[in-house]
Amino acid sequence: MRLLVIGRSGQLARALDLRRAGAARTRFAGRERVDLMVPGQAREAIEAERPDLVINAAAYTAVDDAETEREAAFRINGAAVGEIAAAAAAVGAALIQISTDYVFDGAKPGAYVETDPVDPVNAYGASKRAGERAALEGNARTVVLRTSWLYSPWGRNFVLTMLRLARDHDRLRIVDDQHGNPTSALDLADACLAIAGDLVGRPADSPLWGLYHYAGRGTCSWADFAAAIFEQTGQRGAPGPAIERVASADYPTKAPRPANSALDCARFEAAFGVKTAPWRQALARVLELIAKGDGA
Repeated sequence: MRLLVIGRSGQLARALDLRRAGAARTRFAGRERVDLMVPGQAREAIEAERPDLVINAAAYTAVDDAETEREAAFRINGAAVGEIAAAAAAVGAALIQISTDYVFDGAKPGAYVETDPVDPVNAYGASKRAGERAALEGNARTVVLRTSWLYSPWGRNFVLTMLRLARDHDRLRIVDDQHGNPTSALDLADACLAIAGDLVGRPADSPLWGLYHYAGRGTCSWADFAAAIFEQTGQRGAPGPAIERVASADYPTKAPRPANSALDCARFEAAFGVKTAPWRQALARVLELIAKGDGA
C-alpha cells in the first residue's frame, strides 16, 4: 500500500510520521512541495506519487485569524481539498479528509452525530464544512473524519499553551462553558492508519465511505481540560497554577466558539471496529512524551 500524506509539520502529519513504523510505504508532501494556496501543486504531487490512499493532514487552523483571512481559510480548507479529492480519484486513490467539530453551532444539548445539521458559527468552521463537501463530491471513495480539540507534543495547541503559561503564572482564567472532546493527534493518526487497509481497494459503492466522527472518549470544558493537565503534571512533581473558571463572555475572542461541540463516535467504532481512547488516558500518554523531551 502506498500512502501519501499532504502536510509535514502539522500535528497530525508528525503523529503519522511517528506512528507509521511497519506500515505501508508513506510519503509526506510538506508546504515546500505542496502549498495549498497554490492551485495545481497538490494535483502534481498526487500524480507523481500515484498513491493508493491520500490523507490530507494540512489545513488552515487559526480559528480567530480566519475571521479576517477568510479567503486563505476557504482556499486551503475548501477549494484545495476539492483539488486533492479530484486528483486522488483520477489516480484511483482513496482519501481521508480531516474536519472539525466546529461545523456545528453548539446549540444541541448532547453529543453530535453525523446526521445532525451543520451551522458553523465562525469562518474556520464554515471553511472546513466547505472542505467536507468538496472531498465527498470530488471523490466517491472518501472518508471524512471530524475531530475535536486536537493536541500533541508539537505545534500550537491547548496542552502546550497551558504548560507554557504555567511556567509564569500562578493563576489562569479558563473558559468553563464550552464543552468538547480533547483528542490526541497520536490517537487520530493511529485511527487513520488502522482504517487505511479497509479503504484501499474498496469499491466506490461500498457503504463504508462517508462522514464519521473520531475524537477522544468523554467530554469536558476547557477548564476541566486544564485542570486535568495540571493534575497529571502535578503527579510528576510540577504543580500547576490555580484555575479561575470563567464564562466565554468574560474571555472574548475574535471568532465565536460553539458552546457544545461534543462528538458521538459510535458510527466510526461500529464501522471500523476501532475504539476511541478515553481522553484522560490519551492525555497522560502525550504528557509522558513531552516529559521525555519528545515535544518541540
